[in-house]
Amino acid sequence: MPLIRRKKATEPSESSASDVKTPSEEEDDDNKKKQQKKPTSGKAQKKPGIRPKWSCVDNCCWFVGCICMAWWILLFLYNAMPSYLPQYVTEAITGPLPDPPGVKLRKEGLKAKHPVVFVPGIVTAGLELWEGHQCAEGLFRKRLWGGTFGEVYKRPLCWVEHMSLNNETGLDPPGIRVRPVSGLVAADYFAPGYFVWAVMIANLARIGYEEKTMYMASYDWRLSFQNTEVRDQTLSRMKTNIELMVATNGGNKAVIIPHSMGVLYFLHFMKWVEAPAPMGGGGGPDWCAKHIKAVMNIGGPFLGVPKAVAGLFSAEARDIAVARAIAPGFLENDIFSLQTLQHVMKMSRTWDSTMSMIPKGGDTIWGDLDWSPEEGYIPSKGRQRNNDIKNGNQDGIENDVSQRKSVKYGRIISFGKDVAEAHSSDIGRIEFRDAVKGCSVANNTCRDVWTEYHEMGYGGIKAVAEYKVYTAGSILDLLNFVAPKMMERGSAHFSYGIADNLDDPKYEHYKYWSNPLETKLPNAPEMEIFSMYGVGIPTERAYVYKLSPAAECYIPFQIDTSADGEDEDSCLRDGVYTVDGDETVPVLSAGFMCAKAWRGKTRFNPSGSRTYIREYYHSPPSNLLEGRGTQSGAHVDIMGNFALIEDLMRVAAGATGEELGGDQVYSDIFKWSDKINLPL
Repeated sequence: MPLIRRKKATEPSESSASDVKTPSEEEDDDNKKKQQKKPTSGKAQKKPGIRPKWSCVDNCCWFVGCICMAWWILLFLYNAMPSYLPQYVTEAITGPLPDPPGVKLRKEGLKAKHPVVFVPGIVTAGLELWEGHQCAEGLFRKRLWGGTFGEVYKRPLCWVEHMSLNNETGLDPPGIRVRPVSGLVAADYFAPGYFVWAVMIANLARIGYEEKTMYMASYDWRLSFQNTEVRDQTLSRMKTNIELMVATNGGNKAVIIPHSMGVLYFLHFMKWVEAPAPMGGGGGPDWCAKHIKAVMNIGGPFLGVPKAVAGLFSAEARDIAVARAIAPGFLENDIFSLQTLQHVMKMSRTWDSTMSMIPKGGDTIWGDLDWSPEEGYIPSKGRQRNNDIKNGNQDGIENDVSQRKSVKYGRIISFGKDVAEAHSSDIGRIEFRDAVKGCSVANNTCRDVWTEYHEMGYGGIKAVAEYKVYTAGSILDLLNFVAPKMMERGSAHFSYGIADNLDDPKYEHYKYWSNPLETKLPNAPEMEIFSMYGVGIPTERAYVYKLSPAAECYIPFQIDTSADGEDEDSCLRDGVYTVDGDETVPVLSAGFMCAKAWRGKTRFNPSGSRTYIREYYHSPPSNLLEGRGTQSGAHVDIMGNFALIEDLMRVAAGATGEELGGDQVYSDIFKWSDKINLPL
C-alpha cells in the first residue's frame, strides 16, 4: 500500500505559489485599481490650460461637411440614374409630360431669328479671383461666387475679405481684383444642379440658337451700375456686342431678357447708351430704336423691394429670421471663427448695387401710415385669370374684405405688432434724426466684426426704436442714420423720388437712370416692353421688428418672429406681412410701370412704346423628381417655367406682344395701380 504524503499547512501549494507577486507586480495592480476608480461617465477631467479635444466649431464643421457630402452623393446618384427614370416615374404619377418649349416650337417650324441678350440679376452670376492677398493663394481665376462655394467654409474670413468692396469708393480694395465670369457659363447654373439660365438656353438651342446669337451680359453685380463701366467697361461691351449681333444677323434687332436686378441695370443701360460721352455711350437718341426689338423683363423690381430694406437694416429677411428663432444664437455665435450675420452685414453694405433696390416713389407708391394700394388684399384661394383692367376683384371678395381687419402695408417697418396695427393718431413717435450718437462698446473683442451700429451707440439705437414706424418716405432717413457711409456712396449713384419735370437738366445725370419714375423711356415707338413675373406666392411687404435683447456686439434689431396673425388666412406670419408676388418682388413693383406709368403715351413713355403684363401663376412641382417644377412662379425658379420660356422664344422668333395674346393677368395689379395718384 503506497504511502500518502500530506502537505504541511505552512507549505504553499503549486497553484498558490503561482499567485505570489513580486513588489513590481503589486505596484502595477495598484495602478490598475486607481485607474478603475476613475469615473468612466461624464466629461473627461480637464487639465488647466489645455483646450478640450472637441468644440462647437468641430461640431459645425462636421455638420456642414455632412450636408455637403449628402448633397454630392444625392447629386451623383441623380446624375448616375438612367435619364429616362425621373421622367418615367413622374409620368406614372402625374401622366404624360408636355414637350419642352424648344421641342414644341421646333415642331411648329419656328427658327432662330432675333439675337438674344441675357442680363443676369444680383448674386446669380459668377465672380472669379484675378488678384488677392496671401490667404487666397492658389485661387487665381477660381470662382469666389457661384459654383461649389468651397472657399466659403475652407477659409471664410478670407472669402469675406475678398468679396467685400472698399467702403469709401465702392470699388476694389487694395491688392484685390474680383471680376465677373464671361460667357454663357457665367450664369447658366448658380451651383451644381441649380439652374438659372440653363433651361432657357437649352430650349433656345433647339430652334437653332447658338453662342453667336446668344450673349450673356455678365457684370460685377456688387458694383453700382455706372461703376461697372468705370472699372470694367461692361456697358460698352454690351453696346458693342449688341451692335455686332444685329449686324451679323441680317439687321434683325435684338431681344433683351433681363432678370431681377438686371432689369434695373438694363434700364440704366438704355439711358447710358444714348447719352453723350463721357458720361454716356454716345449712341445717339435713336440707338435703341435701331437695335432693340423687345425688352422682356423677368421678375423686375422696377420700384424696389421691401426685402432690400430688411437686408440693409438687419442683414435678414423672413427665412433668416425664422432660422434664428428656431436656433436662438446660432447665427450670432462663432461659426468657423465667423460671427455670421455681422460679417454678412459688413460685407453686403459695401455692395452699392443693393441700394438700387430700395423702394422708389415714397409714400405715393407704397402708401403711408393709414393707406396702401394693396389695402384689402386677401391671399388667393385658387387660380383665377383676370384681364379686366377696371375690375380687379369679384363682388364676393370685396364683401369679404369689408369684414376683415385692414392691413397697413405702408408701414414697412414697425416696432411691435401693436404699432403695426394701431391707428396713426395713437402712435407716439419721438424724432430720431437729431439723436446723439456715441460709441458705447467698451469691449474691443467685437470691433473686427462690428458694423456702423457700433458708432451709433445705445442712444442712437434707442432713438430708432422710439420712432416706432417707418414708411417708404422715411426709410431713406432711417438708412442714412444707421448706415451713413453706405448711403453717402449710394446717393451719388441712385435716386428714389418721383420727377416733377423730366425735362429738367438734372435728370441727365446717371444717378436717375435706373429709377423709372425719374427718367423717360427711349424714343423707340416700335420697341415692346414686357413685364413678366410670377404670382400666387406670399411675398414680403412689411416687417414687425423688436430690439434685440443680445449684448454689445450683436445687431441690435431683429424681425419679431413671434408676431403672427389671428387666423390662418392672415397676411402676418413670423413678423412679416405678405402680399401677392413671386416670393421676392411684390406685384406692385413688378407690374405698376407696364400697367399704368408706361401704358400708352405718358410723360415716362413719350414715344408710346407698347407695354404688356404677362403673369404666371405659381404651381409647385408635384413630386421631387420634377425638380423645381415647370410651372413655378418663384423669383428664380420661374426661369424654368415652360409657359414663360415659350413666350420668350416666340418673340425671339418674330412674334409681337399682340400675337402672344396681349396681357395675361391673375393679380389685382390694374386695380392697385389705379389707386396710385401719379400724374402721367
